[in-house]
Amino acid sequence: MAMLAACGSDQPATPVPDKAGAVAAPEPPPALPVVGEELRIVALGDSLFAGYGVDPGQSYPARIEAALRARGINARMTNAGVSGDTTSGGLGRVDFVLDSMAKPPQLVLISLGGNDMLRGLPPEETRKNLAAILGKLKDRKIPVVLMGMLAPPNLGADYAAKFNPVYPALAKEYGATLVPFFLQPVVGRPDLIQADRIHPTAEGIDLLVGATIDQVAGALPVSPAAPPAPR
Repeated sequence: MAMLAACGSDQPATPVPDKAGAVAAPEPPPALPVVGEELRIVALGDSLFAGYGVDPGQSYPARIEAALRARGINARMTNAGVSGDTTSGGLGRVDFVLDSMAKPPQLVLISLGGNDMLRGLPPEETRKNLAAILGKLKDRKIPVVLMGMLAPPNLGADYAAKFNPVYPALAKEYGATLVPFFLQPVVGRPDLIQADRIHPTAEGIDLLVGATIDQVAGALPVSPAAPPAPR
């Protein structure tokens, strides 16, 4: 995956012609060896986590796990994404998800609120539900990465003025790591959006991973330093 970070040499590899004169593509740099204790991560969310319209191995949780492991981080993801879920639905099942695990996770990723917005639910309700989820996780001393959303222009300026501040305010209040706008990498890129004009393609998901990998890795209680980028 193009978004994965990996070790690189100081000089770019030079393609070498084979005996037939064809130029072979350089081998990609190897991923770092996975080391350390297993770090369990829960992805609590809606269709953006569930992997709507893509293969299971192409969902955001699957790809972010692969990206973390390519950095040498022994990450294991539990995908608790449910298509169509609202913040109310997430609140209703967060305890069940956590209680069903043999051990508490070291990190929870949250992507909820998009369906609240699409249904025109009051932003105050979205905030109340997200606050309750974050409060439960704070009580359990589990770090959180909160994937922010922004209201589209067609919902009007008044709605946006109430909805858009919800995520940064809650992240600050509960000490969560904030991704200001989860879908930012695919905005204005129709080639990276499925035919429903809502969900990213597999290639779009790779961009989401590349844009958020540093924040997810940094929110883990133990995370090896990212490898240096090729120069």
